[in-house]
Amino acid sequence: MLACVTSCALIGLEGATIEVEVDIAPGLPKVTIVGLPDAAIREAGERVRSAIVNSGYHFPGTRLTISLAPADLRKEGPAYDLPIALAILAATRQIPSDSLNKCLVVGELGLDGSVRHIYGVLPMAALAAARGLETLYVPQSDAPEAALVEKINVLPVESLNAIVAHLSGLLPIRRFESTIGFDDETVEAPSTTDFAEIRGQEHVKRALEVAAAGGHNVLMSGPPGAGKTLLARAMPSILPRLTLSEALDITRIYSVGDLLHTSGSGLPLIRQRPFRAPHHTISHAGLVGGGRWPRPGEISLAHRGLLFLDELPEFDPRTLEVLRQPLEDHVVTISRAQGSLTFPANFMLVAALNPCPCGYYGHPTIECTCSSALIARYQHRISGPLLDRIDIHVQVPPVDFDKLTDERQGEPSKTIRARVEAARQRQTKRFQAHAHVTCNADMGVAEVREFCGVDSSGRALLKAAMRQLQLSARAYHRILKLARTVADLAASPRIETVHLAEAIQYRPRQQN
Repeated sequence: MLACVTSCALIGLEGATIEVEVDIAPGLPKVTIVGLPDAAIREAGERVRSAIVNSGYHFPGTRLTISLAPADLRKEGPAYDLPIALAILAATRQIPSDSLNKCLVVGELGLDGSVRHIYGVLPMAALAAARGLETLYVPQSDAPEAALVEKINVLPVESLNAIVAHLSGLLPIRRFESTIGFDDETVEAPSTTDFAEIRGQEHVKRALEVAAAGGHNVLMSGPPGAGKTLLARAMPSILPRLTLSEALDITRIYSVGDLLHTSGSGLPLIRQRPFRAPHHTISHAGLVGGGRWPRPGEISLAHRGLLFLDELPEFDPRTLEVLRQPLEDHVVTISRAQGSLTFPANFMLVAALNPCPCGYYGHPTIECTCSSALIARYQHRISGPLLDRIDIHVQVPPVDFDKLTDERQGEPSKTIRARVEAARQRQTKRFQAHAHVTCNADMGVAEVREFCGVDSSGRALLKAAMRQLQLSARAYHRILKLARTVADLAASPRIETVHLAEAIQYRPRQQN
């Protein structure tokens, strides 16, 4: 007796159809699972056996062969429990075999027959819709996530008994109707520090506004306690609201990483730009992604959001160097013997560092205790090529007493955010014919040539800056992109000399 149920595997951020085939043949009682399963799948036999028996159905006491096809694709996770159980019930004719046509089934089984949460439901639902499958059976807790995909019937399954009753026509499961809307006007800014509460540092606030408006990378340098971390953590409050397509891209990554249920929003759709702040002890795989079964790293979890690296020189230099390619290409490719996977990594990098190990090199009142050799060694922990990929370098000086005790508040984040969103709207209109470009920082050489033209005085200023600051060709293009953002904030159709001057001042005075 043979039965087949369609299920799904995850390959990076994409789904792949898996045919779960069950064959029952005479012989000693034994369950054999083939098709490159991992340990969780090899243990599925005992979970499925207990779930079927405890739900009141018959489990065959003969030889049972379960094949997960295609056989050359590695499978992982407990999402195959429910399709295996249904295939066994269909093979033993306890449910109609034709009731499983044109549907996709995923879910983990408890020993009592309950259906538990699995990760990666969103790409699975997208695959079902793309393959023209009519129905998707998912755990009840994952139905809101699956329903984000249109043109597919999502049926939430609470238990093995419930889906058997549905397939037998006794008690149909009602289709899940999503009530999740996405209205830009109703998405509030994340609960973070407001820029109005930060005293002083007006030039740093301006630099962060420019960075948010164009999606540029930022490096803040200053002594301990000057406010670098506070400014970085306040930055999400001025980032532009997510579009629906961006929200779905981020949600797909968090779904595969099994982080939707820990995001804190309680919703299946990510509605705010990610803010990731990994500790400096993070591993290479934790930052860029990896593992035996590759998973997205911090740079992918920060996609369309902000990656904050505090105490930048304390990170392992070899770990930092892997950021070079993602900062340029906005994707990261993880290669293993079985193949390569590509994850999106279009993030804003915001980094903070002290000028020396003690933190007080160049401080106006506190003497530095570090030797010149120690300072040089500390500063050279960050390579020149990595620094060259950061658009904005800004000094964060200590805040004096008068500014700290000033009762007057600065400009609120809401006002700054309005200017940032207006600048982003100008960029969206400008790049309508360039689908791969969403903001000024994404521009390539061709787009810079098309949209970042300057007049003769601007060219003279750039020539002098290239000579005096010893700028690379990459830095030259980044200055033009930065100047385009400054012009967008000023609602200027052209890049003026004053916009170029502000962009040039954000370059470091000395190249490492």
